[in-house]
Amino acid sequence: MKLEERDKQYIWHPLNQHKTHPTSKGIVKGEGIYLYDEVGNKYIDGISSWYTAVYGHCNPYILQEVKDQLGKLNQIVFSGFTHEPAVVLSEKLMEILPQNQAKVFFSDNGSTAVEVGIKMALQHWSNKGIKKNKLIAFNEGFHGDTFGAMSVSGQSIYNKPFKNYLVKVERILPPTNQNINYVLEHIIKLVKSGEVAALVYEPLVQGAAGMKMHDAEALNNVLQLCKEHEVLLVADEVMTGFGKTGTNFASDHMEIKPDIICLSKALSGGVLPLAITSCTQEIYNAFLNDDPAKGLFHAHTYSANPIACRAAIASVELLQSQEIQDGIKRLNVLNRSFLEEIRSSNKIENTRQIGVIAAFDFKLENNSDTYGKFRDNLYDFFMKKGLCLRPLGNTIYWVLPYVSSEEQIKKVHNIIRQSIDFV
Repeated sequence: MKLEERDKQYIWHPLNQHKTHPTSKGIVKGEGIYLYDEVGNKYIDGISSWYTAVYGHCNPYILQEVKDQLGKLNQIVFSGFTHEPAVVLSEKLMEILPQNQAKVFFSDNGSTAVEVGIKMALQHWSNKGIKKNKLIAFNEGFHGDTFGAMSVSGQSIYNKPFKNYLVKVERILPPTNQNINYVLEHIIKLVKSGEVAALVYEPLVQGAAGMKMHDAEALNNVLQLCKEHEVLLVADEVMTGFGKTGTNFASDHMEIKPDIICLSKALSGGVLPLAITSCTQEIYNAFLNDDPAKGLFHAHTYSANPIACRAAIASVELLQSQEIQDGIKRLNVLNRSFLEEIRSSNKIENTRQIGVIAAFDFKLENNSDTYGKFRDNLYDFFMKKGLCLRPLGNTIYWVLPYVSSEEQIKKVHNIIRQSIDFV
């Protein structure tokens, strides 16, 4: 029996309505930018498996580092113990993180990285005896599926069933050069009470919203205003981190740096689950106290798993290599050229790109159905052409692995060009 049939017996897949989409394609191998199914078809992984496998599937350097670690230490509780991979990873991250970052806290996925960031921000003020218990977030943001992360996410199919159970959050428009004055005025109204603890935001790119992009200059003005009113800055770089926007982190595009940064996905190169929430020394110091209750009581069994940390060390080393930096530049240049070429099509609009992230929208009368028939038809079209993309409603986006060759990138562009004709 094929994997697709066996799968239906017991497995409940995420982000799936099993009544209308009962089948999941069986994948048996990943190598470089390709995925291989159980009948021998291969597909270009056009979204790097949700922005994780940016160095290619089964990258030999990461795999060798993981194999070496397997024979030394597999797992150890991270409360009261430490180990070499965690220490080395913290040192390597400090080399590339914004200079104001001083400490790293380990967890195991993007949602929990954000959850920890929210807890840090709220407890930071609580420990100081200052009543600040409100949060600000962007409209249409997405920060994960745990309750704190859902709370700061925009209302959507992801969290609608739980809207009556979430933390109350004030929402603002993502800032652009066109709306910046309105956004700043809105923030001033919100912070007048003195009760706003933090702004939680996706810097420059809102991934799950359809790769919606905002302006670095405008965002910097928002961050500056928050700083002036003692509102902590929690940057969700789970998707944008590790080279996606052309720099190590999206926050590198702004002068004002976050107090707290949430990281996962490409952190470990798509090999093992791992997440980190980094923070400034000031945030960390607020938890130093003779009272144990003022410590950060948040823990995961697999926090700082040694094998995952070793994969992350190798990933950071690859990110810093000339080969990968050249790959990021290649994707940046070729994507920009392609978008300029197709921009004149009367079927599409809102072409946009930053770093390796590229997107556009098909013009539709009704584009609100993220998981509707139009999206499904496009998904099937791409898969038949050997390209794995996950359209969001009328939005097409791609985030190719950094190891993609010029020929492979142009092949992806050609398939996307055909999809415009198909529509």
